[in-house]
Amino acid sequence: QVQLVESGGGLVQAGGSLRLSCTASGRTFSTYSMGWFRQAPGKEREFVAYITWSSGRTLYSDSVKGRFTISRDSAKNTVYLQINSLKPEDTAVYFCAADHLGASITVAGYDSWGQGTQVTVSS
Repeated sequence: QVQLVESGGGLVQAGGSLRLSCTASGRTFSTYSMGWFRQAPGKEREFVAYITWSSGRTLYSDSVKGRFTISRDSAKNTVYLQINSLKPEDTAVYFCAADHLGASITVAGYDSWGQGTQVTVSS
């Protein structure tokens, strides 16, 4: 099992930036990829981005491409999500997740989840 803890959320004005962090502990050596998802009130959890642990290959959803950047620091077992040019529609709880089998854009593809960190963007 991998334990994940997110941090870095907060209240920010539209156009601002945040950097979210997700630190993993436990059986991190078996992790193939790490993903970020978000869930707005009344909506389903949606894929934001993933990064493969060994090669650093990334994939983004169309809605965040060009504004969000996912990265990793293997030495710190930490994945980051840099969020720029924030919009009110980016308001959501952001979750990180670990996938031990591959790299997926679906919720079902991940087997370990953090508790989430709230991002609120004011207009």
